[in-house]
Amino acid sequence: MNETSLYAPVKRFLENLDFVVKGEIGGCDIVALREGEPPIVVICELKLQFNLELVLQGVDRAAACDEVWLAARMSARGKGRESDARFRNLCRRLGFGLLAVTANDRVEVLLSPVAQAPRKNARRRSRLVDEHQRRRGDPVAGGGSRTPIMTAYRQSALACAAALADGPKRPRDLKALTSIAPKILQHNVYGWFARVERGLYDLTDAGRASLVRWPQVAHDEARHEILIAPDL
Repeated sequence: MNETSLYAPVKRFLENLDFVVKGEIGGCDIVALREGEPPIVVICELKLQFNLELVLQGVDRAAACDEVWLAARMSARGKGRESDARFRNLCRRLGFGLLAVTANDRVEVLLSPVAQAPRKNARRRSRLVDEHQRRRGDPVAGGGSRTPIMTAYRQSALACAAALADGPKRPRDLKALTSIAPKILQHNVYGWFARVERGLYDLTDAGRASLVRWPQVAHDEARHEILIAPDL
């Protein structure tokens, strides 16, 4: 069992609060947005147990959002940190919310977040909102960090790769898929593309392997026009 096992129940909980929830954005396990101008931004970090490391992650994320939630498994006998008054008081002073996920994936609110003073890191907050809004769907469960994250930029690169599967093409041929197709092919961040002659690109072996690894994403992205900017 790992942190990703908490993702689905916590996502449902936040969706019931009218948030749009996506995993693994900007190094955060969960980023949730509620419509507004500006939108309300919630970051939730996941751990199998309530511990100091989880609190420290919340401290690191706090400057980029409006609310921080910390979620972990409820201890089997209810004697974990979640029942420690000192731990709850620390989180209360920091303004963090606490969510406990039971063995049957029910989410219990142990502590509601408290509105804090205005945050200072507007740039980091803006980057999280931008990536959340540009990422198509929710392709990766929060709580995992050992596999490549399906960012909006990677989704766009996969759309280009899928379009090249039947042979070389020019960047302008792919601009209907994404306006940044020329940059994706020229910068070749993932090593998926090769220039066969001036202005003409084909797939590398790594590019073909990417279509095998993420076939559904490549198929879905190739069917839609996506207008995004690079965010690695």
